[in-house]
Amino acid sequence: MGWPRTLGLLAGGKNINPETLLATDYLNHFNEVVMLIEMSADMPDCIEDIAEWEPLSYQEHFLRSAFADKDLAILAYENAPEKHREPFDAIVEQANRLAGEAADALTKAIGNGEDFDATVVSEMATKYTGTLRRLVDMASGVINGQGLRIDQSEIDAILAE
Repeated sequence: MGWPRTLGLLAGGKNINPETLLATDYLNHFNEVVMLIEMSADMPDCIEDIAEWEPLSYQEHFLRSAFADKDLAILAYENAPEKHREPFDAIVEQANRLAGEAADALTKAIGNGEDFDATVVSEMATKYTGTLRRLVDMASGVINGQGLRIDQSEIDAILAE
């Protein structure tokens, strides 16, 4: 029995996929920024929280989280089969980049929060959240053992929309 198989057995029932050795809890990191971006047009004060959001690696996320099996989640990720981890990491990299881009663009658009165009901010927020949600859905598919044929061109097509 190999190490990934052993980790898969340990992961059973712990919100870690026993096949991919990845946990959907990591996606909460992106769901948080998506929610903040969505609120930006109606609540420009949340731009500070958006600007403070920072990409966290899988390991950093779990080290900071209250996830009960965070040590197992980290160990499992570090031993996840490449066929799952590589597409997952590629998607996460793009989501991190896009979230940072959104934070910068919205910070500029909102400025000091007094004289900004809520319609423009809303349109920007809609575009960014739509794309981020699609990336999160793709990452979720990989975590759950679906969508394993994702390649960079598919990610690039989503980002180009």
